[in-house]
Amino acid sequence: TDMLFDARFLPNPYYDPALRPWTGKDQNVKDFFEKYPEVDEFCTDIGQFLNRWAHQYEKDHRQCLSISVGCTGGQHRSVYLAEKLGRDVNTHNITVRHRDAHHWPANPT
Repeated sequence: TDMLFDARFLPNPYYDPALRPWTGKDQNVKDFFEKYPEVDEFCTDIGQFLNRWAHQYEKDHRQCLSISVGCTGGQHRSVYLAEKLGRDVNTHNITVRHRDAHHWPANPT
């Protein structure tokens, strides 16, 4: 990982039993995060940082730049932020992968 952003300080939907089985890709979890301005502000700050500095890695002839977003369980906060950054960062060839995706339930109920 070239850059790591820690999201553990953000509100955690894990503590809501109705949201616990879902992920940051699910609309109900997205709706949860959209109620908290600090989530959007943190994501905006990361996006601005990446938009400003990622090109320097290209100038240094780096083939890829690995950016990680971490949280406690790898299911809610980091997933939401990684997906949002993948859409919002103004650079090319972005691939979003979720390391802990294999731990998620197939059909939360």
